[in-house]
Amino acid sequence: MNKQAISLGRVLGIPIGVDYSWFLVFTLVTWTLATSYFPAEFRHWSTAQYWIMGAVTAILMFGSVLLHELGHSVVAMRYKIPVRSITLFIFGGVAQIGAEPPSAIAELLIAIAGPMVSFALALLFHLLQPLVGAMAPLLAVAKYLAYINGSLALFNLIPGFPLDGGRIFRAVVWGITRNLRRATLIAAGVGRVVAFLFILAGVWQIFTGNLANGLWIAFIGWFIQSAAASQVQQQVLHDSLAGHRVSDVMSRNYTIIPAETTLQRVVDLHILGSGQRSFVVTQGDSVVGLLTPQRVKETPRDAWPVTSVAQAMIPAAQVKPVQPDEQLLTALKEMEADRVNQLPVVRDGHILGILRLDDILGFLRLARELGVS
Repeated sequence: MNKQAISLGRVLGIPIGVDYSWFLVFTLVTWTLATSYFPAEFRHWSTAQYWIMGAVTAILMFGSVLLHELGHSVVAMRYKIPVRSITLFIFGGVAQIGAEPPSAIAELLIAIAGPMVSFALALLFHLLQPLVGAMAPLLAVAKYLAYINGSLALFNLIPGFPLDGGRIFRAVVWGITRNLRRATLIAAGVGRVVAFLFILAGVWQIFTGNLANGLWIAFIGWFIQSAAASQVQQQVLHDSLAGHRVSDVMSRNYTIIPAETTLQRVVDLHILGSGQRSFVVTQGDSVVGLLTPQRVKETPRDAWPVTSVAQAMIPAAQVKPVQPDEQLLTALKEMEADRVNQLPVVRDGHILGILRLDDILGFLRLARELGVS
């Protein structure tokens, strides 16, 4: 989960979090409902009622977004695809799915699951309206949630990758071409066109006097453009690393440090003294963790003389070792998932080297300069 997210717990084993940007959009939605939507629909409420119902409705709206993302996640898990987290943020929500779908039909079903959940919620809240018609606050909430869930489903079906509609489009192209790479690049290209149209529409709204809507539409266009460009970069990365293994890139240049060594000694003797950046921490004959320069930096400098390596290291239990013959792209994804920049390379319980993010980036730069992959 993103380090900027506040953990809310787990649903179906999936970590759920709220990004700090969510509080901005929550405030804006609550303000809009309390000052515009509810006063126009229900004229005889008190100011407190408007604000309370605005906040409650905003929370339920994001609950609907969470269910939308859970729809994607449940189908993904049925295909044995790990779901690392779901995070609510300024644009709604995003499920971090740990791998590409195994087939075009799997991609299609995963992508369409979210909008189907939103359509089902819209229908549910529409059918609830006659039942709560005598209770104005509940009717207000049901009407808004029916509208917003229907809008969310329709918006996500726009064929702008990586929106759900764009993923559905990619699944169709993938099924026709039998080529995921080509389908991804085509879908990303269409996504960029859709993003450009959003930005143009936003600019037009701004010049016709609708500043707030125009800025929001243009901002959505910018987001889609950035996400589509990111997908292209990921595909280029995939192409560059395809066929290469951890053993092609790993560094055999690492230093073994006893766990009781102080950070000050490590800095003086190894980091500044010899430029080392990879340290395997041992206790007797056992490997107990890794020490990185980042972990040293996180310790206050005046504490280095009295802080042992064991106190600052990444414990071995938190570091997933990789095999030397493992695909390099798989190892990179494991780094991203665990939010580490080094992994030990192990075979039969023995460390053979260290795989560092810097080494992977250096490999990519060299491959690009040579024009090979």
